[in-house]
Amino acid sequence: MAREGLYEESASSLKSVQEAKLNQFFKVVAIVFFVLVLVAGFLSFRVIGGAVDEMEGLPRFFVIVTWTLLILALLGVGLVFWFVRNRLNVSYDYAFVEDELRVTKVYNGRRRKYLVTLQADHMLRLGWCDRESYQNALRGLDGKPIRLTPNKTPAEGKTFVYILYSDSISKKVYVLECREALLEHLVFAAGRNKLEK
Repeated sequence: MAREGLYEESASSLKSVQEAKLNQFFKVVAIVFFVLVLVAGFLSFRVIGGAVDEMEGLPRFFVIVTWTLLILALLGVGLVFWFVRNRLNVSYDYAFVEDELRVTKVYNGRRRKYLVTLQADHMLRLGWCDRESYQNALRGLDGKPIRLTPNKTPAEGKTFVYILYSDSISKKVYVLECREALLEHLVFAAGRNKLEK
């Protein structure tokens, strides 16, 4: 029997304010490097074209290779800053709809990436991560649990819960950071006998 309605919750980073500022800083630094690439590209016509004749003793090939490496290095540093910033200020959105939990990863409050849908009838066990049943659920699994939270400790009013999930290929353990209300929805959908105490 499907539970009516929609329940949504987010697990945000406990350091979201600092990470948002750092994200903005990395973005500005990346843009500065991209502008330097454009300036260096514009100057390369002058350096490679006209100024090579003035550089006595240096072969034309050496100047072209050196200038190209400089442009590529600036571009590489800019790209590193641009992509590293996406690892900052990450949160997870949980949406429980019609007996399934949909999880989305949100980068800096803007860009969203769908991760997984967990259907209630494939949930084998549910429980709290600070109980012995969590360690029992991890036994015999290949690999580590899949953490769907940015935090190492739960935020105030929330707790870490786990879902032992089985699909057609393997069993996995998912870790969520949520309020008791989300766990109640999951237990209602999966069945009370699936909750480990």
